[in-house]
Amino acid sequence: MQQRRHDSGKSRGPGRSGHRIEFIFEDKDVIVVEKPEGLSVIAPEGSRTKTLYDIVTDHIQRRNPRGRAAVVHRLDRDTSGVMVFAKHAMAKKKLMDNWNELVKERGYTAVIEGRMESESGVFDTWLVENRAGQVYAAQPGSPGALRSITNWRLLAAGQRYSLVSLSLETGRKHQIRAQLSEAGHPVAGDPRYGARSDPLGRLCLHAHLLVLEQPFTREVIRFESPAPDNFLRLIDARKNP
Repeated sequence: MQQRRHDSGKSRGPGRSGHRIEFIFEDKDVIVVEKPEGLSVIAPEGSRTKTLYDIVTDHIQRRNPRGRAAVVHRLDRDTSGVMVFAKHAMAKKKLMDNWNELVKERGYTAVIEGRMESESGVFDTWLVENRAGQVYAAQPGSPGALRSITNWRLLAAGQRYSLVSLSLETGRKHQIRAQLSEAGHPVAGDPRYGARSDPLGRLCLHAHLLVLEQPFTREVIRFESPAPDNFLRLIDARKNP
């Protein structure tokens, strides 16, 4: 199928939370945004904090006062990058029922502690979640364990930090964070998974790529968001002794 490409920065609007949201793409069925770090997708139970869901719903209601966004996948609060919302119930059902078939590629960029031992590789592990929501590697066949596959490539390296690109073949909770931690190179700014440093005051993980087949038109559209500039500056050898 022919791909149509959309980069971040097509339009921008401030949410009432103070975060500025990039609206990358919109049609009658879906809306694609660039999520900033530090903004939750949905509010924890009992919280009234403004969320990305609220901001996207506000955007939709400017044209359709009865419209609401629908969450079909999530990024962690401190992860930034490309994220898709459905604009109506039928689109939500189509996307959620066929997510693995409709999503052709998912790519992330991460700053990790240390340096990978090779230039590229594959994480192929079984991950399980404990009652506290922590994900960890387990033996194949362990109760609740799911096979999780991530392809990775080293982009740049210094003594303290490296920049890696990661492509998901599966989409498990905290997959990248848990696998990098298991490899001995946790995502910088991720103490939950073993990081010893927080150089940017955030989880250094960014969803830079999503290739999606539109569930109704069947068009394959490529959405991209470049890694934050401060990720790249952090790897600069002069600033990474």
